Amino acid sequence: MDLASLRSLTPSEFEDAADGYRSTSTMAAQAKDNLENQISAKMREALEGEAVNAALGELRKLTENFHYIQVECGLVGTALNAFASEARSAKKKLDTALADAEARKFTVGPDGSVSYPAAGDKVDGRSPKGGTAGGLTDDTANAIARQAAGFDPNPNYAFAQDCADRIAEALKEATEADQKWAPALRKLKADDDLTVSAEDWADAQKDMAAVRESADDYLADIKAPPKDGSPNDNAEWWKGFSEQEKADYVALRPASLGALDGLPSDVRDEANRTVLAETRGKYQMELDSIPPEPSKYVRNPSGSSSVIVHSVDWEKWNEKYGDRQKHLEFTLKGMNAVQDRFDRTGEGGLPEAYLLGFHPESNGDGRIILANGNPDTADHTAVYVPGTKSKLGKIGDGDEFGDLGRTERLWTESDKLSPEKEISTITWFDYNAPDNIVPEATRGSYADEGGPKLRQFLDGNRTAHEYATGSSAHTTVIGHSYGSTVVGVASQSGGMLDGPMADDILVAGSPGMQVNRAVDLGIRPEHMWAMGAPGDDFGVRLGGSLVGLGDNTIVPTDEVFGGNIMKSDSPDHSGFWDDDSQSLRNQAAVVTEQYQWVKLE
Repeated sequence: MDLASLRSLTPSEFEDAADGYRSTSTMAAQAKDNLENQISAKMREALEGEAVNAALGELRKLTENFHYIQVECGLVGTALNAFASEARSAKKKLDTALADAEARKFTVGPDGSVSYPAAGDKVDGRSPKGGTAGGLTDDTANAIARQAAGFDPNPNYAFAQDCADRIAEALKEATEADQKWAPALRKLKADDDLTVSAEDWADAQKDMAAVRESADDYLADIKAPPKDGSPNDNAEWWKGFSEQEKADYVALRPASLGALDGLPSDVRDEANRTVLAETRGKYQMELDSIPPEPSKYVRNPSGSSSVIVHSVDWEKWNEKYGDRQKHLEFTLKGMNAVQDRFDRTGEGGLPEAYLLGFHPESNGDGRIILANGNPDTADHTAVYVPGTKSKLGKIGDGDEFGDLGRTERLWTESDKLSPEKEISTITWFDYNAPDNIVPEATRGSYADEGGPKLRQFLDGNRTAHEYATGSSAHTTVIGHSYGSTVVGVASQSGGMLDGPMADDILVAGSPGMQVNRAVDLGIRPEHMWAMGAPGDDFGVRLGGSLVGLGDNTIVPTDEVFGGNIMKSDSPDHSGFWDDDSQSLRNQAAVVTEQYQWVKLE
């Protein structure tokens, strides 16, 4: 960048442009939310048929368009602000140097050199002659020039050299900023079509990484989250940001932001949805790039033609791509199940979904936290913890949408009991669940790792609710199978002054909670609830007591445990959330604090 360009540069114009892109991003976000949570939701709730499904499909595409606009315009706004910040620093240096030169009646040339007049003690009746100082940015050359200026009989030389050096440094900084941000901004350009493809989202992820790398200095001015901070620390950190700083952080650090307990649910949801969309695009592109699978079997070419063997081509393909293809397909299935839940908003009155946590690769199984309804404003919140064999790829499998479907049905049943209250039901899968019953589910180590994380999430949920409403919600924690063991460890993970982690604890098919009395969970025994089922569920509970998950061989469905034992009509270990079941109605009664409707053994 030359001197004339930097002189005429107005950083506020770039900030104004950034505000425009930020406004567009905000409007796109609002349009996306309105389409998904109001227009599409009302259509699903009131209408059905092929024509409606086709219209919903088109609205889904439009929603994705607005989401893409939101993300990309947010990046452009942040990039423009970052450039303006760096350019302002350079412009300030230049303006100060020019003002100093003008005050001494120096002349600044188009190339940034500074001419100075004759001055100093006269020799033979003449003052030392004037001259021109050229700006230097090399440290060694700069030091030599300053030393020479110090010996020059004309005192103006040293001042002129200083001005010229500062002008040169300002030009260097401005040029570096221009060379960094001009190509970065040019890359933030979408295809000229109306389809947001997997490639577009993968490209958005690259855009974000590139802008984030370029904006290191700019982001350094934005305070990082508290290291190992509590949910309250995180909430205070976020509260202290300006709206621009919040927008910049959402645009550039969605993954870290979406994982912070204590932040508002809508902020975490927005951040995690961006990560989900970009990750789906990246995984789908990689999957599409894998060559088609060759024929697996051929007749033995070197022996009997009746013998079938693996083909050489298939074995090579399988060694290179087989496991990766399975992993990509499996993980994408889980991500698609989350998107399907977003698309079901409104069906049967189902509320807006909030993606409170998302990681596609944690421990190879992935992680997901998804809420039906906003927990920050809910009167009643239920947090469901699944058990053994839980994975992101299976989160929508099984009986009517799997673990996600269980909390949907729990929300529906709870809403029936308490329609005047706001309810949120959450699937919390943010721990490394055992992959098998034997030997992994016989060990307490998985619960020891997951329990403190669950406690942190519950504390964060309470903090976000208190910041939003000034009060806390009635909270029920529900553990299924090994998930109940996680709940048991979580209840013992707080400090002495933390108080109980929930108002009610409910477990189904529990193999043990690593305590032998309900009172050891930190709540009054009358707020501890348990139920079981015959068949394989009986085996789970008996097995857990024998291997030590139940402390002193005691599990929650034993009378000696001291809690309430609820009636259950589940036929097996997985039927506690069946529609129109006593098991589901009992859970809803506890969630809504309508204990009089709970049926006990």
